[in-house]
Amino acid sequence: MKLTLRIWRQNGPSDKGAMVEYKVDDVSPDMSFLEMLDVLNERLILDGEEPVAFDHDCREGICGMCSLVINGAPHGPERATTTCQLHMRKFKDGDTIDIEPWRARPFPVIKDLVVDRTAFDKIIQAGGYISAPTGAAPDAHAMPVPKPDADRAFEAAECIGCGACVAACPNGSGMLFTAAKVMHLGLMPQGQPERYDRVVDMVETHDDLGFGGCTNTGECTVACPKGISLDTIGMLNRDYLRATAGGAKK
Repeated sequence: MKLTLRIWRQNGPSDKGAMVEYKVDDVSPDMSFLEMLDVLNERLILDGEEPVAFDHDCREGICGMCSLVINGAPHGPERATTTCQLHMRKFKDGDTIDIEPWRARPFPVIKDLVVDRTAFDKIIQAGGYISAPTGAAPDAHAMPVPKPDADRAFEAAECIGCGACVAACPNGSGMLFTAAKVMHLGLMPQGQPERYDRVVDMVETHDDLGFGGCTNTGECTVACPKGISLDTIGMLNRDYLRATAGGAKK
């Protein structure tokens, strides 16, 4: 395939940035999207030009690093997948593809398509942990967990922190990410000691970092590569109300 790529280029956080057009030939439909960018960068390097900076790591849909907005959609046109798992067969010969970084105030652009997602780390630091007594590991099944709770906790724990929810949200909210981290701990017996402190601290940190408020538009769950549902935000809201209205012992 022959493609036209319109890629956001920005030298640094203080640079204005602009879309730059590139032509790419001989793109195999079996390539992943990141492999196609590798081909472009190899050509740019051979031509003595600056390669396009973009995030990647595992390329297996696990790490959440490959944060790109492709033709206006976080991670591209295929639902429930990451950019690294998107293949070029989703595009047609002669297509023009726009490639941009996440757009959110808490995610400043470092260079080109790379953004700083330290804000997510700060939300985790605010409460994404449990009290763990030292000593030997407990016996298996020492703390029985109802299967529905275990299943819901596991689903929430699938969040890879990619930030697609923020990029898709018209308000720039990171509430789906925050809720997933609150929910997978709040459903487990081990997560109960900090349950209500956790939700208050993480939501307040989320707001202080400049993320927008959630208005339940649902764009976040549509863009989420792991399909995390809005139910997680519902549970976060219930715990937050209990914690702040005095209905829970903190």
